[in-house]
Amino acid sequence: MPIRAVVSDVGETLVDETRHWGEWADWIGAPRLTFFGALGAVIERRGHHHEVFQLVRPGFDLAAAIRAREAAGWRYHFLPTDFYPDALSCLAELRRAGYHIGIAGNQPEAAVEALQGAQVVADFIASSTGWGVEKPSPAFFARVAETAGVAAHEIAYVGDRLDNDVLPARAAGMTAVFIRRGPWGVVHAQWPEATQANMRIESLAELPDKLQEIPGR
Repeated sequence: MPIRAVVSDVGETLVDETRHWGEWADWIGAPRLTFFGALGAVIERRGHHHEVFQLVRPGFDLAAAIRAREAAGWRYHFLPTDFYPDALSCLAELRRAGYHIGIAGNQPEAAVEALQGAQVVADFIASSTGWGVEKPSPAFFARVAETAGVAAHEIAYVGDRLDNDVLPARAAGMTAVFIRRGPWGVVHAQWPEATQANMRIESLAELPDKLQEIPGR
């Protein structure tokens, strides 16, 4: 069956999160190299990314830190330079090709406003916080299909993580596209489960042509 909708993850798929993580390292007073190295260790052992804070600063209260940063004037936002160079051009090309475009990831509600503020054009933009369910829950991917307005087998879901993106999207009946970039993508590419991706790309620039190769399009 043809692909009618393309739905993308956010972090390390569309957005390079180096600035976000670097600012967190600065806030907690950790050298950036130490913080990034600890994050890599968490990814390698298949832990939740929030574990990096406990690894670097045992007893760290993330919720309190977020409140403190907000009180100091911080807000969740994206700069034009945060987007990977191929991200917005890929979304635009896919829309011109007639695909329904969605963006949905494990993000705070502020991410939706941040993406809209960055003038990202999509048919829908959603967050796990707004939906009240996060990846890899099957309910998240059911919500993706419901919001896209097409059947699961007509959706290509694009993400950099096998555990949160590729494997659950495939289990939901979608075409699972694995993009090998960012810390998760690089590490996960070595996992045996990487072979379960329906499609593997190194750049979003490859995606439009590869989707055209799917039978029925």
